[in-house]
Amino acid sequence: MLDDLKKDATQRMQKCVSMFKDHLKKLRTGRAHTSLIEHIKVDYYGSEMPLNQVANIATEDSRTLTVTPWEKAMVPIIEKAIYKSDLGLTPNTAGQLIRINMPALTEERRRDIIKVVKSEAENARVAVRGVRREVMNELKEMLKEKLIAQDDDRRAQDDVQKLTDKHVAEIDHAMADKEKELMQV
Repeated sequence: MLDDLKKDATQRMQKCVSMFKDHLKKLRTGRAHTSLIEHIKVDYYGSEMPLNQVANIATEDSRTLTVTPWEKAMVPIIEKAIYKSDLGLTPNTAGQLIRINMPALTEERRRDIIKVVKSEAENARVAVRGVRREVMNELKEMLKEKLIAQDDDRRAQDDVQKLTDKHVAEIDHAMADKEKELMQV
């Protein structure tokens, strides 16, 4: 019973961390990375599809992404979707190949992105702590209904706190890595 509770808490906390890391991938740094534009929605015959499901995305060099649509008719649609995205990117088309040059980030823009990273990190920490609070409440209920002993309750609370600390440290580490990456010129 307690093991299931801990496994569930671990999975939910890990999901919070992985969602944070996924969000970090979408933040633009000076380097070109395919995950930057994969999530852009494209109108594909009446339905919204992520860009990576209608085209091949690759990095040509450290500052250039290439998008090769699987269908020639998709070139102008993809171009428009990239242009409309809030990333501030300008696509250049050469036949069926779309090139996206990543402009260098200004110091001010880097600082703004770091603020966003810190805000997202705090949101992820809050989510992890929310999972901890829910698990602690479940433990209190189990103790109150005499399903577990006080010793087991104390041990389980310590384990849940260690899990929380581990996941918060993972979030902090990912945030520090992203900040370092952003500040590289």
